[in-house]
Amino acid sequence: MYALSLIDTGYRFGGKNPEAGLDCSGMVSYVFAQAVGLRLQGSAGDIARHGHAVSLSQLRPGDLVFFNTLNRSYSHVGIYIGNDRFAHAPSTGGKVRLDSLKNGWYASRLEAARTYFE
Repeated sequence: MYALSLIDTGYRFGGKNPEAGLDCSGMVSYVFAQAVGLRLQGSAGDIARHGHAVSLSQLRPGDLVFFNTLNRSYSHVGIYIGNDRFAHAPSTGGKVRLDSLKNGWYASRLEAARTYFE
């Protein structure tokens, strides 16, 4: 629900709060801090290194999905919300939004999923 409340929040590279704007890792960090009091820090790659691997077929809402969008591993992250959809803060489009994991562009760049929950 926290992720959905951020839809249409402006994008800002390095942004860590909705008032100033959010980038992908900033959005994930903000949501996790607000929703469960868990502090995640760093880039999408840093966040990926600390989570537990989960198969894409076992994704649950709140798990994180990672993409190779800049020709480097784990360059983008979003929060899985269910029904093959995820919330994220892409630089293209300039706002937090929902997209489908089955979207051709994202589907071809999806690399991994991680969970921070048992």
